[in-house]
Amino acid sequence: MKTKILGLMLLGIASSTFAVDRVELDNRIRTLTAKFETLQQDPAKAIPAETLRKAKGIVLLDRTKAGVVFAYQGGSGLAMAKDAPGQWSPAAFLKADEASLGAQIGGQHSFIVMVFMDTNFDRWLNDEKARYGGEARGTAGDSSAGVEGETGPQEPSVLVFNSREGLFGGAAGKAGSITFDAPANRIYYGQPLTANDILFGGKVSPTEAAQALADQIAASSRLARN
Repeated sequence: MKTKILGLMLLGIASSTFAVDRVELDNRIRTLTAKFETLQQDPAKAIPAETLRKAKGIVLLDRTKAGVVFAYQGGSGLAMAKDAPGQWSPAAFLKADEASLGAQIGGQHSFIVMVFMDTNFDRWLNDEKARYGGEARGTAGDSSAGVEGETGPQEPSVLVFNSREGLFGGAAGKAGSITFDAPANRIYYGQPLTANDILFGGKVSPTEAAQALADQIAASSRLARN
C-alpha cells in the first residue's frame, strides 16, 4: 500500500513538470541568472572570483524539498562549460530528482551552484545519472564546501555553494541524481542534442538568455573579494 501511494505521489509530481516551451526555458535561465547575481551580492555567500576564474564547468540548480513522512525533492537547472580561451558554452538543461521515506517534516527551497575545478566535468556529465551524493559539506560561501562522497583529502574537484530558504529536518534514507533533460534541450534548441553537443561540440550557439548568464559569471570572476 505504501509503495502504491508513493508511486502515485511521484506520478503527480512528474506530470506537473511536463509541457514546457522555449519561452519558459528562457525564463528558467533568467531566473537562475538572477539568483546567481543575488548570491554574488552577499559577501557571506558569494563564490570567490578566483574560484570562478579557475572553473572548468558550472551547474546551477533550483530545488524544492517538501514532505511529511514521505519527502520529494525535485528541481531543474543547467550546466555550462568553459573552453580553453575562457568562454562559456551554451546552456544545457538538467533535472534533479530525489525521494526519501522516513521521519521528517518541513519544507525548503535551495539555490545550488556546483563549480567544477578540473576536466572531469565532461566525464561527470556523460554519466547516465550524475550522483551528487548528499547535501553539500559546508555553507554557502565556504570555500571548503564540496560534494559529499565525491572529494578526497586534496583540493576538491567540485565546490558546492548554496543559499537556502526554509527549514527541513529528519532522518531518512535517500537517493538522488542529476540528469540531462533531453526533452527540454530538444524544445529549446529545436533538435535532438547530447550534453556534449551543447557544451563541447559547438553544435549550437549561446542564446541571448544564456549569454547574459555567461556575462554575469564572467563579471563575478573579475571581481576581487574584500
